[in-house]
Amino acid sequence: MQTIFESIMLICFGISWPISVYKSITSKSTKGKSIVFIVAILLGYLAGIAGKILGNCTNYVLIIYIANLAFVSIDLILFFINRKNELKQTETARF
Repeated sequence: MQTIFESIMLICFGISWPISVYKSITSKSTKGKSIVFIVAILLGYLAGIAGKILGNCTNYVLIIYIANLAFVSIDLILFFINRKNELKQTETARF
C-alpha cells in the first residue's frame, strides 16, 4: 500500500514537469523559472532514486522517479538554452 501512495504522489508532482517543458519550449523564456528550484527538485529526485537503490526497493516506483528526473533535467537544459538566447537578444538590442 505504501508503494501505491508513493506512486500517486510522484505522478501528481510529475504531471507538472511535461507542462513546464512545453512552456519552456514554446515561450523560449526563463521568466517565471527559478534555477534554484529546478536544481532542488532535481536533487530530490536523485535522492529518491538513491534511496530506492540503496534500500533494495527497486520496483516500478523507480521508473516514475526516473521519468520525473528526465523531465526536470530537460527543463534545466532548456533553462540554460533559453537564458543564453535571452542574453544574446539583450546584447543585440544594445547595438
